[in-house]
Amino acid sequence: MQRSPYDTASALLPLVGGPANVTSVAHCMTRLRMGLADRSRADAEAVRAVPGVLGVVADGDTLQVVIGPGAVVTVTAAFEALLGAAEATDGTPGTAAPPPGSPVPDGAPAGAGSSGGLRGLDASALAARGAELRADRARRNATPFKTALRRVADVFVPLIPALIGCGMLAGLGGLLVNAGWLPGLTPALAAVASGFMALISVFVGYNTAKVFGGTPVLGGAVAAVVVYPGVAKVTAFGVALSPGQGGVLGALAAALLATYVEKWCRGRVPATLDVLLTPTVTVLTAGLATLYGLMYAAGVVSSAIGTAANWLLTTTGPLAGLILGGLFLPLVMLGLHQALIPIHTTLIQQQGYTVLLPLLAMAGAGQVGAALAVYARLRHDTSLRTTIRSALPAGLLGVGEPLIYGVSLPLGRPFLTACAGGAAGGAFVGFFALLGDRVGATAIGPSGWALFPLVTGNRGPALAAAVYAGGLLTGYAVGFLATYVTFKGAPPPRRTGG
Repeated sequence: MQRSPYDTASALLPLVGGPANVTSVAHCMTRLRMGLADRSRADAEAVRAVPGVLGVVADGDTLQVVIGPGAVVTVTAAFEALLGAAEATDGTPGTAAPPPGSPVPDGAPAGAGSSGGLRGLDASALAARGAELRADRARRNATPFKTALRRVADVFVPLIPALIGCGMLAGLGGLLVNAGWLPGLTPALAAVASGFMALISVFVGYNTAKVFGGTPVLGGAVAAVVVYPGVAKVTAFGVALSPGQGGVLGALAAALLATYVEKWCRGRVPATLDVLLTPTVTVLTAGLATLYGLMYAAGVVSSAIGTAANWLLTTTGPLAGLILGGLFLPLVMLGLHQALIPIHTTLIQQQGYTVLLPLLAMAGAGQVGAALAVYARLRHDTSLRTTIRSALPAGLLGVGEPLIYGVSLPLGRPFLTACAGGAAGGAFVGFFALLGDRVGATAIGPSGWALFPLVTGNRGPALAAAVYAGGLLTGYAVGFLATYVTFKGAPPPRRTGG
């Protein structure tokens, strides 16, 4: 019988330290992302063992639980409902989990404490030592760079559903225009598809302030300056600004500055004047800085990103594709792939599509090929073959976590050969870019077969789709062959004793 979202959520909550230990909850296409006050209170191994969980990524004070597409939405909603119920019952965010190393009470469920159900002084001491080591590793892993990437991802991940929906509608509208069908409907589709992209800077500003501890609406208000038509009357560095200059990068910088200005004001403005002065000073200071500095600077950076992407593919196409396609699976495994969203979004704003996503999508093709080779090799491993059969449909549609955490990563070598397949597929697509046939995606989110409706290029969607399909087939083939040749399966267990 299929496990309900509420059952999964209720099983996860005590294993991550209880309601009081959860500081934030969000989800992307496949992962429940939790900010934790003290990650040493979370039992990652017990979380991984919960039915329905495909994998766990622990990064600093964030725990990412891989659940899969569709299911993650309902589990997240159930998880948030449990947190809300705990807060309403206690009047506080919840009851904290016992400190690491404290004995587990009789009758406590397995996995409810740091000692994993063991009792006694020795078990408590070992659990405390284990918690100390985990906390030390978390501190060493929480570098400023990785923390910054994680926060940027938190800004853009909530925008992915709208990016996908609007990208699909834009692709549909383009097909109708090319075919000459429904001419009365295509302008409406264009308006629906383009409305969000025209105002995406406002949403980025809102989320930036929210993630970095400011007032979200103030972040949105300052970021709205970037897209306001009236900026065309403003001159900065001797050049008239243009609406949208700097794009999402300008909005991100503007909202980040607004957040710091707001925090500075909160500590210095008298409480009686805070409601009037803090918002005014925040919007004025950050707004003027955006007009007379940030928009111009972000515009330069955005243009450089577009120029660099085009140069990379037109001069080093196969090499660039090989590197990008080969390294993307490790980024997915670490949860850092979401940090590429601002770059994708900037390219879509500039060129109408991102040339990087089809290259990165080849990693999923290598993964599928490697999984098929493992399936062919391990004919007698019924359990693993069942896992592969259940995970393959998601893998073909570009959702790689089930195959990563269920098949290739635990086996070791197939993960490396999957990366080799992704590198080969990326090199194939990059080779055609070197010839002048660029392949891009009008939205971000899907990959694999699901990306076909969004594929386009400088020479039309038909040729772009053909090149993309060739890359997928190359990734499947190389991933399969590399795995089949090098992976012989697990060695038989060694006999011990007589």
